[in-house]
Amino acid sequence: MKKLISTVLALGMAASLAACGSSAAASTADAVSTESTAAADTDLAYIQGKGKMTIGYTVYEPMNYTDADGNFTGFDTELATAVCAKLGVEPDFVEINWDTKVVELDAKSIDCIWNGMTLTDDIMANAACTKPYAKNAQVVVMKADAAYASTADLAGKTIVAEAGSAGETAISEDAGLSQAEYISKSVQTDCLMEVAAGTADAAVLDLTLATAMIGEGTDYANLAIKDELNAEEYGVAFRKGSDAAEAVNAAFDELKADGTMQALADKYSLTLAD
Repeated sequence: MKKLISTVLALGMAASLAACGSSAAASTADAVSTESTAAADTDLAYIQGKGKMTIGYTVYEPMNYTDADGNFTGFDTELATAVCAKLGVEPDFVEINWDTKVVELDAKSIDCIWNGMTLTDDIMANAACTKPYAKNAQVVVMKADAAYASTADLAGKTIVAEAGSAGETAISEDAGLSQAEYISKSVQTDCLMEVAAGTADAAVLDLTLATAMIGEGTDYANLAIKDELNAEEYGVAFRKGSDAAEAVNAAFDELKADGTMQALADKYSLTLAD
């Protein structure tokens, strides 16, 4: 009888141990599954899963624009294409309204904003941004023969800038410019058209664009840079909390090391960030 009871107890313990083993294995499998799902849910994985990075831009020479031969090109266009190749995805450029860029980013209409975007406190608070990759400044552009000594000369005059841009911020923060009659435009190139036509006295826009688009040999030969307001840096913005920004930073490091970024900077007359 004792032998029978011992046998029954032994079988019960074996069954219990087997159940525990199955439970532990199931728990481990669940943990691995949860970890894999979490990895698949990252923003970089989402972009790579699509096979493309949807890049929000506006027409902005020399960053993103169509050249005389009809080719879509520019410093940011070429740099983004090189980065996408390293991440194993295709670049998908989508023209956006600059004033609603963060809204489009959050809605996943685009994956990033990559268009000579100044790293302002506002954008860095509302998006995951890369480290700076190029230097820039905001400048005052007027007709070459216009009298100008300081921004105080523009008080009461008409001044234009792109809506939601660093130029718009510069106007609001400058004592002289903030006393001007400000009109926002949808893109920076519209600002140049207004000044050239005489419907605006001045425009505040990016140095990189002004250098490329005004002066001798351009369509705006009668315009000139009258003042440089501040120094700033360009970066790329992804959705807040995105891990894609760090992946792009790593690609930047590689493209700097092999000379690709410097070659593009030389080609488009830009200065890389330190």
